[in-house]
Amino acid sequence: MGDILDYARSAVRVLAGTLILITVIGLFLPKAHQVARSTSLKAAPEAIWRVITDFAKVPAWHAGVEKVERLPDSNGHEVWRETFAGGYLMRLETLEVIAPRRLVRAITDETGPFSGRWEFDIAAAETGSRVTLTEYGEIANPFFRFMARLFMNPAMYVEIYLQALAGKFNEPAAVAK
Repeated sequence: MGDILDYARSAVRVLAGTLILITVIGLFLPKAHQVARSTSLKAAPEAIWRVITDFAKVPAWHAGVEKVERLPDSNGHEVWRETFAGGYLMRLETLEVIAPRRLVRAITDETGPFSGRWEFDIAAAETGSRVTLTEYGEIANPFFRFMARLFMNPAMYVEIYLQALAGKFNEPAAVAK
């Protein structure tokens, strides 16, 4: 019986030590990150604008978004809650609207593991439009920061969004840095 307790204590110490080590390493990683990706679409800027600003219809073309709800405005800005696959909720406030060229939306949840904003820039191009999506993100918790850096591509959600947007226009998703 004593051997089992010794093994259990050792396992708890190793687990606690690992968690502490991950957190300490996370303290030395940068809180903030910035990633940008672009895609070219044949659609005109106005058509792309109508799609990306019709927040209520995002679940129809973005498989990762299950539901979108309009919430009361905050500081004169539109606020929406998106429910993602797995039930994760995110409150988004629209901070800047310059149709059909620029849209800025920020995460306004204070309890989530990360915060930040997405900046959409749409430019007319010879064959349609070029859409650039820039994410400015921050992960305050050092444990989550370490895990995100270890297991996640920082541009993953930006790339998924642009691929879904291209799919909405029945175009291949050629996402570039």
